[in-house]
Amino acid sequence: MKYKINDSNFDNINSDCLIFGLFEDLELFGFVKELNKNSNDYIRKLIEKKEMSGKLGQFLLLYNLPNGFSKKIILIGCGKKEFFGIDIYKKFFEHSLNIVKKLPISNISYFFSDLHTKKLDIYWKIRFAIETIQNVLYCFDKFKTRKKKLFNFLKNVIFSIKESDDISLAKKAILHGMAISKGLKCAKDLSNTPPNICNPSYLAHKSKQLSLKHPHSMKTKIVDHNDMKNLGMNAYLSVGIGSKNKPLMSIIKYNGIQKNDLRTVVFIGKGVTFDSGGISIKPSSRMDEMKYDMSGAAVVFGLMVVVSELKLPLNVIGILAGCENMLSDKSFRPSDILTTMSGRTVEVLNTDAEGRLVLCDVLTYVEKFNPSVVIDIATLTGACVVALGNDVTGLMSNNTILKNDIKRASDQSNDKVWELPLFKEYYKYLESNVADINNTGGAVAGAITAACFLSKFSKKYNWAHLDIAGTAWTPGKNKSSTGRPVSLLSQFLLNMLKSS
Repeated sequence: MKYKINDSNFDNINSDCLIFGLFEDLELFGFVKELNKNSNDYIRKLIEKKEMSGKLGQFLLLYNLPNGFSKKIILIGCGKKEFFGIDIYKKFFEHSLNIVKKLPISNISYFFSDLHTKKLDIYWKIRFAIETIQNVLYCFDKFKTRKKKLFNFLKNVIFSIKESDDISLAKKAILHGMAISKGLKCAKDLSNTPPNICNPSYLAHKSKQLSLKHPHSMKTKIVDHNDMKNLGMNAYLSVGIGSKNKPLMSIIKYNGIQKNDLRTVVFIGKGVTFDSGGISIKPSSRMDEMKYDMSGAAVVFGLMVVVSELKLPLNVIGILAGCENMLSDKSFRPSDILTTMSGRTVEVLNTDAEGRLVLCDVLTYVEKFNPSVVIDIATLTGACVVALGNDVTGLMSNNTILKNDIKRASDQSNDKVWELPLFKEYYKYLESNVADINNTGGAVAGAITAACFLSKFSKKYNWAHLDIAGTAWTPGKNKSSTGRPVSLLSQFLLNMLKSS
């Protein structure tokens, strides 16, 4: 499917369906007002007959208007004007596609630029529109014998804009929106793939495939379990020791600019391709969703897709920390003491607090890259879900500037985060009487103490931790990956370019 730009002149429109928004006050404005004028006051007369209410999601489908420029016109209710914001703006597109899927058409034109919100210029209107449309169109039916065919008929989406000065911004929005949507799709596909297929070896294979598509800017290195032994990555190794699928760390290096003084941005994704909980086994209820414990790695993979698609002039390293936490006679146990790559010892109190054991060794490993920024993304704690629910990602960091940069990208992309503190008082929960540190802080402040644990291994660079346990997937019968926070992190990198 292609996205295109058109000016607001109805005479230049070649589309099967035109889509407009209308608020509850039913005031005709902008494009709708112009449409009404061109159709001999047809729209206003329908409103007077109370054919349209303007309530959110309510719609009116019209055929063959007087002096019509399209066979079909759809008016979609946008609710009260004073409540119209980013979330309702996105619902405008969701509602429109739910209507369009019942009306097989090839080309649709959106007239949305006069649906004003305080935060959105034409760039964000188009980028959010594309991300929303692509999200609605997303379908993971790879393993279904009967494939879904919804929207196969849709070929072109056209954005009609008023101001010619907006064209360059609109083109940039399409470029960014398509690249970010592709990264989101790749992250979702990887996360949704079942664990009998998506194991650490599969993550490594996908990483190699990606770098082969971009041989001039991207290379992938695989660190296997023998390499990890030699490096002293015993905490990482311990998590995967009970599985037949050996741990593999996939390192995707992207060189978008050749400058010796340019330091590297590193993203680390927790890639536990299935988490049984180990000896501290999880309850069977919803254990099927533990295939999503590699969502952090999937996000990093999707982000590297975005970086390569946009050819960003940055040096970025994405690490997929692949591992599988299973039970066997080799599995690590509660009360084991592990010597990490840093030399710090860890007493294992709970084998289901495994992600931090994987990440702590990777956080030490990336010191070799002399990074300017390190961000880890992990489905780390159920405690974060308890604290923030399924809509907001937990953010913790050792650097105020980095923290604020992530918050800014979050506000722009509408991919919400909330900062949790790393006060010194929380570190006491990690104290061990037999090792340097415990791998869990117990029943209180679980998301925070997990981040406190990681912070002990990330003191040599600016570091942030994103706990996506609540936001990485939608739970239940219709479980599916969200791809979050690919959009946020893409914006974080785009902002880096503006400030450099």
